Amino acid sequence: MDSKQPADKLTPCPSDQPEVEEGTVTVNTSGHTQELDRNFNIVSCCAVGIVTGNTWCALGGSIVVALYNGGPTGVLFEFLAVSVFYWMVGACIAELASSMPSSAGVYHWATATSGPSYSKFLGFLAGWWNVLAWIFGSASMSSILANEVLAMWGLFHPGYVAERWHVFIGYIIISWSCCGVVLFANRALPMINTVGLFLTLGGCFLTILVCAIMPTTSGTGYATTAAVWSSWSNDTGYKSNGLVFVTGMLNGAFSVGTPDCVSHLAEEIPRASRNVPKAIAAQMGVGFITGFAYLIAIFYSINDIDALINNPYTNPLAELYRQATGSKAGSCGLLIVVFLPTVANCIGTYITCGRMLWTLSRDRATPFSDTLGRISPRWGNPFAATVACLLITTVLGLIYLGSAVAFNAFVGSFIILSSASYLAAILPHLLSRRKNIEFGPFKMPDKVAAILMPIACLYIACFIVIFCFPYS
Repeated sequence: MDSKQPADKLTPCPSDQPEVEEGTVTVNTSGHTQELDRNFNIVSCCAVGIVTGNTWCALGGSIVVALYNGGPTGVLFEFLAVSVFYWMVGACIAELASSMPSSAGVYHWATATSGPSYSKFLGFLAGWWNVLAWIFGSASMSSILANEVLAMWGLFHPGYVAERWHVFIGYIIISWSCCGVVLFANRALPMINTVGLFLTLGGCFLTILVCAIMPTTSGTGYATTAAVWSSWSNDTGYKSNGLVFVTGMLNGAFSVGTPDCVSHLAEEIPRASRNVPKAIAAQMGVGFITGFAYLIAIFYSINDIDALINNPYTNPLAELYRQATGSKAGSCGLLIVVFLPTVANCIGTYITCGRMLWTLSRDRATPFSDTLGRISPRWGNPFAATVACLLITTVLGLIYLGSAVAFNAFVGSFIILSSASYLAAILPHLLSRRKNIEFGPFKMPDKVAAILMPIACLYIACFIVIFCFPYS
């Protein structure tokens, strides 16, 4: 069987159907030749979801922009609201992943759910939106990591002024290092992500503990309950507080809006139709709990929001943690605690974007498909596709050298493109009354799906537009 089956030939398969032998070729449930080793188990798959989502780290990195939209009170309730919407999106994604476990993810689902008339068009759009989103996500995480390193340096060098090329050098080193792990340590990725899971959960717990204890010992004290829970502030320039609230949900969406990441490991985990939905549930649940608890802890430890907004560091967490601990050494320590799981997160983004580009290429939906759609016999992974993603992120870094605004426009489109790819799969599934697939072990009850799916589609359609608004 040709492993490069055209996109219009993809059909839903029974998701619990085992791999079958056709002659000497093993065919998986996506209809393609099984080329990847199933190195992951349920624990390491959940670890990829939690680490790649890495909600609390992402929230901290963009906290200053978020504070314009309502202050601490706005950030907390905006995060709560956007999480509820992405639980609905996640449930829809989990149902499709259970029915059609494929590393192609939304690309495969959009092709199958939309019927023969629109399958090639919607599948193509969903696939490219998704792969570009994850490439931009990789660039974003590399940029955040580079800025964290420079912030640690700046804490102990008051006269230091970060230049754009300083960030670029850090960006390149981090991008190539994280991608190198994905390229050359394929068999170690399950263990690396399990370690990343420990760093993510342990780092969140340690940060919350320090932020809860240190303000009393450093003498700075806590913020008032009113300042955290009921003090709305609008510093955006928009007159409508409702508009401020919905635009502020972008910060939370960037943190929790990645329910598809583990679906791209469907061909590397046993019993994917059962385990991928479990991993999505773990990612969304753990991400919300850690993210919400982290926000509460840091907001109670902030005693000067103006100093945080006008901080001189390349990453606002340096000033936030300095206020929480009362010392630069304490701030640097907590920055290391957030830096390590973010490295694991960056590795996870390269796992995802490389495998997504590979699945597009094996169906000849990209240029150079013969090269990009190939699994390396030596390294056992989509080596060429992952390198291509790295080269694109490198070009994005060069764009940053010329214009930070242009770079931010690219990476800021991550949540818009990823959400659009989800809509391309979920909306046809809804309009076809869920008749174009054969359900897997996880199936939403009809009454639940009738509520969740329209809300998920409306949310994505509306907020794709809203998230294009400037934050001020």
